[in-house]
Amino acid sequence: MTENNAEDLKEIKEMLGELLWLNSVIATELIQITENSSQILRKADIPESCRIEHGKLRAAALDIAERYKPNTGLKEHLLKHQ
Repeated sequence: MTENNAEDLKEIKEMLGELLWLNSVIATELIQITENSSQILRKADIPESCRIEHGKLRAAALDIAERYKPNTGLKEHLLKHQ
């Protein structure tokens, strides 16, 4: 492997990590938008079963985000959602 190829692979790996992190952020924000929209339409809190499932989805997305780009403040931001 040439030095340029190694540098390219490193750059691609970093970019993929950034994209995974960004997709995790988007996923968690979409979950929040869904919950907010549901509350507005229902004029009531979301069902507990949805809250539990959304919590699991948020946790999975956060795990992915933290794996590739730790300490960005996403975890703290998500805690404000709940």
